[in-house]
Amino acid sequence: MRIELRVCQHCLEGEHGNERRTALLNDMVNCAEQIKTHKEVIDLDAVHIRKVKDDEKGKPAALPVVSATIQNDQVVLNDTQLVAEGQDGNMLVYTNPDDVLTVLAGNLDEISKAVTEDVTVDLSSIGAEIVSQANLGANREEQP
Repeated sequence: MRIELRVCQHCLEGEHGNERRTALLNDMVNCAEQIKTHKEVIDLDAVHIRKVKDDEKGKPAALPVVSATIQNDQVVLNDTQLVAEGQDGNMLVYTNPDDVLTVLAGNLDEISKAVTEDVTVDLSSIGAEIVSQANLGANREEQP
């Protein structure tokens, strides 16, 4: 199994002026880097982090999937997405930043159950709110 996170390099650096997006992208990259460090714990063969620039929108690093949306009657490639390839070769593509962060946080939650070291990532207040709403890990209430 492999995952690839693609993010806009300019948004990541805050050049596009959207503070929420910059915070979320940094949270995503920090989570993906921590997952990459412990990938074998959750049976991942590879974790790719691709920082996309304007002249190479959506170009994959390893997984040959590019998602697109329609904006103003034109097809626009998504420069932020998470692609997950399963053992069966099927691919899941997440393009909503909240969903991407939730999936990555869920992977970290699974890693934290299997290792003794702290794998927590310091999230922005925006990212922390998204993850807390997802009800992951230690915050999850026991189901009857």
